[in-house]
This record gives sequence, structure tokens and C-alpha cells, in this order.
Amino acid sequence: MSILAEKHILLGVTGSIAAYKAADLASRLAQAGAQVDVILTSAGEKFVSPLTFQSVTGRRAYTDQDLWGNEAHILHVNFGKTADMLVIAPCTADTMAKLAHGIADNLLTVTALAADCPILIAPAMDGGMFDHPATRENLKTLQSRSVLVAGPATGRLASGISGVGRMIEPAEILGHIRMALGRSGKLAGKKIVVTAGGTQEALDPVRVIANHSSGKQGYALAQAAIDAGAEVCLVTAPTALIPPVGARVVHVTSAQEMLDALLNESGDALIMAAAAADFRPKQAAKEKMKKRDGIPQIQLEAAPDILKTVSGSKSGKRRFKVLAGFAAESRNLLENALEKLQSKGLDLIAANDISAKDAGFGAETNRITLLFAGGAKESLPLMSKTDAAEKIIEHVARLLE
Repeated sequence: MSILAEKHILLGVTGSIAAYKAADLASRLAQAGAQVDVILTSAGEKFVSPLTFQSVTGRRAYTDQDLWGNEAHILHVNFGKTADMLVIAPCTADTMAKLAHGIADNLLTVTALAADCPILIAPAMDGGMFDHPATRENLKTLQSRSVLVAGPATGRLASGISGVGRMIEPAEILGHIRMALGRSGKLAGKKIVVTAGGTQEALDPVRVIANHSSGKQGYALAQAAIDAGAEVCLVTAPTALIPPVGARVVHVTSAQEMLDALLNESGDALIMAAAAADFRPKQAAKEKMKKRDGIPQIQLEAAPDILKTVSGSKSGKRRFKVLAGFAAESRNLLENALEKLQSKGLDLIAANDISAKDAGFGAETNRITLLFAGGAKESLPLMSKTDAAEKIIEHVARLLE
């Protein structure tokens, strides 16, 4: 996650049972390359020890005792001036109230008062507390000061009741952090539409013709575009993946539904990473086909050519400034990719050999060759789909310039 590499993140942990999740968040941030300094309130220490955070971040964790130590006169100021972001997760109703009213009676709140960086809070509290008028008013005050709020979720709370107040999961908080850090990125103010997953064409009410696409590359592209500051619309075929935080998601099933969705969108760039069907049954059976009726004879017809239609080669109207596609091939990789680049009027195409075991559908890595409309070519080495997505987004940003 290059968006987090070498970023200085302050993680405030307050007195909530959800504090155990903060250790997971700290670990994820550190693994992503961030420099994580944890500040525990005295109540937070009662749930998770400073040693826990030191173990997952490789850095000492700070407590209220440090406020009165040798570094007290500069510690909170130094934190507030050097951090790229202050994240308070979990953030209790008590800490929200202190932040809203400028009360600085512990190391965390005095640091928040001195902070020049963006602040994000992940509220966590028990039944009725989040909906209390005082908490709502404090939340409104914080939001008016540009404090970012992630959650809370509805679910089972520490008291055993269900309601609003559960801290959202660390993976989702991480998504909010990435979105906030990327707001001024190279695609800020741009709208990027990304398609992902493999479409499904109905044979009958139960069965479909599908493909092996996992959607991983498309979802990685959507996340990379968000990291770069873009407004992202993710048009996704069925997949088990969780969409990145900040993306507007449009769910589709068939190639026709994907085309219809894209004809309702326009923007700066379209990245067609989905594996859309080339063929579909000419007529889907209205009832489930039964084995006792014998082997069905299925007639196929061409599915709509999504890229060719959206590129404007049929309508004469170009909906996107930059069009990028993928060519997943099992033979004649570059020849087929070049033909697709030219016939569909693309600016960029990513060609990948799906017969390779370490690349293509379902794999965590990809080996891609980028072909450009101007004739340029760039071969990328084997890399994670996340890294490949960031490379492609860099090229899309350059094309938009």
C-alpha cells in the first residue's frame, strides 16, 4: 500500500472493549509501511497494554504517564506537527465530548488540540449512547470542524443488546484512512469508472455460463484510484470480494447489465477490467432444465461488445476521455491485445497470459504488458495485483494530463 508507506500515523486508543481491535489496526498499518505511534488513554490501558502495541508496531506506545515525563513540554506538540493523520479508534463518547469542547486533560486530547493533520474517529459505545442528543451534538460539532467519522456500525454491543455503537472493523477503518490520505492525489477531482469480475449469462433460473475471473485486479484498480484521490464508480459482476471504502458500487450480473450500467456513466476514464462474456445463450429456459429431459441443445449468440459500444465507435459519442481495457489471452498474447486496442478505440490495454500459473484469473500476482495507442509498450515484471493496479493508475493519470 504505497499510500501508507512511510506515513506517520498517530493511533489513539480509548477505553472501550473495542480496543482489542485497535491492535489489529495498528498491525495492519505497520505492515503497510506506516510509522505508527500509539497513544493510550488511562482507560484504554485497562483493556489493552502498551506492550501489545509495541509488539505489533515495533515502536513504544505512549500513555498519560508520558505527559508528565521528561518529554512533556514537546511530546504532544511534536506529535501534532509531524503526524500525517491522527486516528482515534475506538473513540468513546467521553473522548468525543472532550474533542468537541476542546478539553485537553490527557496526552491524547492535548495532542488532538495541537494537531495540524486530518483527524479521523471511529466511535464505539454501548446502547443508546450514540443516539443521545449530547453525543449527536458533539458529533455535529466535530464534523463541522472537518473531523472525519468512520462508523459506528449496528450490531451486538458489550452489554449484550443490539444497536448502533459498534466500532467498524479494522479493515474498513484502514479503507477510510487510505481515502483520507489520498484526497489530494494525482487524480483528485477526476472520476474513474472501473469494471470488475466475471459476468454470468443465464441458461435457466438456476444455471449460468460464467468464467474464472475473481475480480481481484478490478477491485485493486478501484482501490488504487481512490488512493490517488479519484471519485470512483465500481461496476462489478458477482464476486466474493469486499468493495473498497469510498467507491460507489453498481452491482450487475450479465454483460448486457454491465453495458447498460456503463451507458449511464461518464467520466474522465473507464478501466474495463471485468471479464465480460463474449457469448450468451440465445434464449434462456424459463424453467430449470431437468436431467430426465435429456441433454439440452443450447444455441449461443454474441453478447454485446461493451468496450466497442462505450468507446463511441457505434454511437459516435465518446463518454470517457481515457479508455483502458484488458486482454486476457491464452495464445498470441500481444497480437490479440494489439488488435483489441485498435478495434475498440482504446488508449491503453493491459495484456496478460492467463495460461501462466502465477498470473491471470484467481492468482494474487500478475505479469502484464501495457500497450498504448501511440505505439509504446511497457512490460511489467511479475508483481502483486495491487502493485500492477498502481502502475496502471499512474499511466491513466499521465494520459489524463
